Amino acid sequence: MKRNRLGQSELYVSEIGLGCMSLGTDKEKGIALVHQALEGGINFLDTADLYHEGLNEEIVGEAVRGRRSEVIIATKVGNRWEPGKEGWTWDPSKAYIKEAVKDSLRRLQTDYIDLYQLHGGTLEDPIEETIEAFEELKQEGLIRYYGISSIRPNVVREYAQRSNIVSVMSQYSIIDRRPEEQVLPLLEEKGISLIARGPVAKGILTRTGAAKLAKGYLEYSEEELSELYATLLEQGGNDRDLAHTAIRFALASSTVAAVIPGASSIEQLLHNIAASETEELSTAELAQITKISKSSGYVQHR
Repeated sequence: MKRNRLGQSELYVSEIGLGCMSLGTDKEKGIALVHQALEGGINFLDTADLYHEGLNEEIVGEAVRGRRSEVIIATKVGNRWEPGKEGWTWDPSKAYIKEAVKDSLRRLQTDYIDLYQLHGGTLEDPIEETIEAFEELKQEGLIRYYGISSIRPNVVREYAQRSNIVSVMSQYSIIDRRPEEQVLPLLEEKGISLIARGPVAKGILTRTGAAKLAKGYLEYSEEELSELYATLLEQGGNDRDLAHTAIRFALASSTVAAVIPGASSIEQLLHNIAASETEELSTAELAQITKISKSSGYVQHR
């Protein structure tokens, strides 16, 4: 599978990664999915300390035991949960980040994290203190690089301008093209990569997505979504699977280093991986897709 450089880092990630949030809580099943991903050419695994209160990290750690050198592990920090208490609180403080990383390292059964990401963020955060925490973790060798997972353009701009982030994780798909106007130009300028999550938009952009249209999506009404869905199916015909079109659309941006669709079954995982073997979208195909979906119109393609 093709690998792309993540920002200005020394990390080369598979263009299709695995969003591990979908692994579930069955350890045996989750481990099998990760193993299949590695066999299929995926080397980029994205998890978070928040997912199932750390269990997701434990599954990933168990799955890559003895194979640590083969994978690039990304995890996240900032959402603080305490055993016995319902929900979690937002805590981007230096003290919490430097304490939380120890728990993630233990659960992941590793002595370093390749990409440590702030799991959110607001303009009211002590941003300089947060950045300082990540920089110190780099100096201490506990993390290799850091980034931010956020859909808030103002927060992303602050970190892009003031820190050494190598990546931004954000929703990006045919029907959620907000990053094109809000952050892609800045990321391209700064040499920061986008990690695209949700490329198939909660399953809408798949052959079986028709059943999900009634709920709508973002600013799309059910009617608009149904029309777009039908047009995409017609455009692809029998030559390209809709989910593969969606994944290749996100990867067409030169700023996107990887997409991280989730997978809760081996069949789904293998289907995602197969997108790496399909041809890249042509200029004409990209033009057709951008014409029928809502966007500001900015994207620099490969």
